[in-house]
Amino acid sequence: MFLEVITPSEIIYRGEVSLVQMPGKMGLFEVLHNHAPIAALLDPGKMKIIDFERNIVYLNISRGLVHVKNNRITIVTEEEVEK
Repeated sequence: MFLEVITPSEIIYRGEVSLVQMPGKMGLFEVLHNHAPIAALLDPGKMKIIDFERNIVYLNISRGLVHVKNNRITIVTEEEVEK
């Protein structure tokens, strides 16, 4: 899957991933390969990203939204919050 995490001022993450966990309005949820298409609102919180080399990256984000379709994940957030 290809992930982009975008703020108004920069792209804070771009790359191939195997899992993304994010803070949705109704709690944490994960996106894996071949996930059904969705668009959802995100709450402030910690995102967990696992790439294909099994490296784990955490990003603290503010509010935003996520769009998933055809193994492409786009997250638009107001800003990355200090870790």
